[in-house]
Parts: sequence; C-alpha cells; structure tokens
Amino acid sequence: MRNFYLVLLALVSMSSLADGKVLTDTMKALDTAVFDSFNHCQKTEELDKHASFFATDVEFYHDNGGVTWDRDSMIANTKNNACGQYTRKLVEGSFNVHSIKDFGAITEGIHMFCQNKTNQCEGKADFVMVWRKVDDKWQITRVLSYGHRENK
Repeated sequence: MRNFYLVLLALVSMSSLADGKVLTDTMKALDTAVFDSFNHCQKTEELDKHASFFATDVEFYHDNGGVTWDRDSMIANTKNNACGQYTRKLVEGSFNVHSIKDFGAITEGIHMFCQNKTNQCEGKADFVMVWRKVDDKWQITRVLSYGHRENK
C-alpha cells in the first residue's frame, strides 16, 4: 500500500509540473504577442490588437507616468507617447509566472524600451501583470511598471 501512495504522489507531482510548464508557455506566448503588437502600434490594426489584451477596467501603475484607470486612457497614452517611438524587449531569463487559483496568473520580469530612431536601449524596468482567464480568453487586469533605471 505504501508503494501505491508513493506512485500516486509522484504522478500528482508530475502532473503539477506539466501544468506549470503549460501555464508558463502560455503566458510567455501572450507576453510576446502583447508586446509584438505594442512594438508595431503605429499601425492602427496593431494598436487595436494591443488594446484587446487589456480588460476595459485595467489599472496601469507607472512609477514615472502615474496611474491610468481604464483601457481607453492607457491606450491613448500608449498611442501618444510610445507608438513608433519605442520597442520593448524582454530581458532574457527574467520572466516568471505564478498561478492564481480560480482566476488566472501573474507574470513578472524585467524589460527594456529601446528608442526606434537610435536603437539605444538606455533604460530598463521591472514589471508585473495580473492576467484573468475567462472562457479560455486571457486579459490583463493590472499592470505595474516600476524601478525604471539606466541599463547598465
């Protein structure tokens, strides 16, 4: 009987690891898609695609830029201050995913924003995104972008 419980425990552990990998792969793909659309948001269809990743009541906290309380304001800020000017790059090895039971996931990492005119990536910042999953659709409900610093 003891061997049965050990095998059962091993299977549950393997299942949890597999679920964690699937979630990590899913969230990494979503992060890539969000910022691919951001990186091309000077095109209207890409800005619309970028907007679709965010809940209408998204809260965006930026240590230098302040807070926006909804998607329309956040996208207007993106359009006016970032589109065509900056490209986002994820710092390799910094991306982490944490499951939120019965809700979704948290992603976190470090990213850089590079000036398109000069290709200079002079600064980097930490980020946290809270993702909600409803009916197989993932949307960002909260964003924190903080700790902006020089890229050394």
